[in-house]
Amino acid sequence: MKIEAHTIHNKKIAEITSDKMVINTVEDGLDLLGDLYYRDFDSVVIHEKNITPHFFDLKTGIAGEILQKFAQYRLPLVIIGDFSKYKSGSLEAFILESNKGRHINFRASIAEALRR
Repeated sequence: MKIEAHTIHNKKIAEITSDKMVINTVEDGLDLLGDLYYRDFDSVVIHEKNITPHFFDLKTGIAGEILQKFAQYRLPLVIIGDFSKYKSGSLEAFILESNKGRHINFRASIAEALRR
């Protein structure tokens, strides 16, 4: 896993990149949150390909637990990728609702995520 730091408007943004899965479990998500929180990042960007597909099946509860912690610690998270491959009306509604707020967002590209 590589953490690439971006600074925009005096905000320190961590972009997580890897050739492997970074978040397989809730614990992986919480470990990542803790690591980045204590490194004083202001927000996090992670690629959808680095998150287990089970995250995007809302019935598993993985997304809810991880995203709740990011929101509690006030560490905004942007997940970037193509989410159209997940054929779930509830996920689509969740993404639309999340994108209205500031803590959890889903975007198509790193450029769009950094603008956000």
